[in-house]
Amino acid sequence: MNNLFIIAQAAQPGGNALTGMLVPMLVIIVIFYFFMIRPQVKRQKELKVFRESLSKGDKVVTTGGIYGKIVEIKENVVIIEVDTNVNIRVDKAAIIKDMSDAQQPR
Repeated sequence: MNNLFIIAQAAQPGGNALTGMLVPMLVIIVIFYFFMIRPQVKRQKELKVFRESLSKGDKVVTTGGIYGKIVEIKENVVIIEVDTNVNIRVDKAAIIKDMSDAQQPR
């Protein structure tokens, strides 16, 4: 790694240490953006669209691992049927997956 800095400084005759350190830092910031920040923002947007598109009868999973079917949707709350005549109220932000195409346990 030190050799890289030496080569970068040698390639710029008369360049000061600030520009020699600025280029690698910018490269690191760009790498962080494309490999960490951008995918996370994309996932958050997809999850927001998913939660807005929920409808009655969808099979979902909560962040706590509760499987159920949506019975009613209010502004920020979803009522999920977990078993026959067993309904729970869950915040919309706690729903993470749509399980309608997942294989059901036997």
